[in-house]
Amino acid sequence: MASAESQHGVQSSGAPACALPGLDPSSYARWRASEIGATTERLERRAILERLGDVGGKRVLEIGCGDGELAVHLARSGAIVSAIDASEAMIDAARKRAAADGAAVDIVLGRADAIPYPDDTFDTVVAVTILCFVRDAAPVFREIARVLKPGGRLVIGELGAWSTWALARRMRAWAGSSLWQRGLFRTPGEFRRLAESARLTPHDVKGAIYYPRIKWAMRLMAPFDHAFGRITTVGAAFLTFEATKPEVEHQS
Repeated sequence: MASAESQHGVQSSGAPACALPGLDPSSYARWRASEIGATTERLERRAILERLGDVGGKRVLEIGCGDGELAVHLARSGAIVSAIDASEAMIDAARKRAAADGAAVDIVLGRADAIPYPDDTFDTVVAVTILCFVRDAAPVFREIARVLKPGGRLVIGELGAWSTWALARRMRAWAGSSLWQRGLFRTPGEFRRLAESARLTPHDVKGAIYYPRIKWAMRLMAPFDHAFGRITTVGAAFLTFEATKPEVEHQS
């Protein structure tokens, strides 16, 4: 699962995620090996898993699977999991992780704006930090709506627009970072509008990761992160969002 700092992105332009500088399987490993990375990833995962709920027996698609950590976890939780990523390096890493874990995950190369599965296939689609490098997210939402079954759920985890993390990334972009010059930070209102444009029904947006990227602040604030998330999304470096595909109307 991508972290708040090591996104893999699935670009609607068609450029592969591996074209983004500094984002590869080794960057995931380095992030998780750090104290702040491990804590941040744990809190992000909790936020996503709370949204997903019981996945046992459900067909789940992860878009932008990265090195496959979340996909493997969901498969071990009883889901029937498919996963796509636009990076061949990530796909290779995800397949190796699934094989080493003995997890049955269908992992294929694919883009978020051209999902390689038929209509009405999945009960749930989950996408974590893929939209932060997608300039036009509307085609992605339309593709997600297409592959969801009627009544199916979309769960998204994304970078918050109003946080110290976002400010630091904007400063890095101003300083010349080729990665963060491409970065996008969307608001809860934008997620709702994108869902509605794809004829999905949007639900609430929740926040996580309220501490700055400073170890002492993380140690102090992380135990209260869940409580902050029940109050506001302002200051959250990570947002979770849920939408559902309406049930098919029965003909009289």
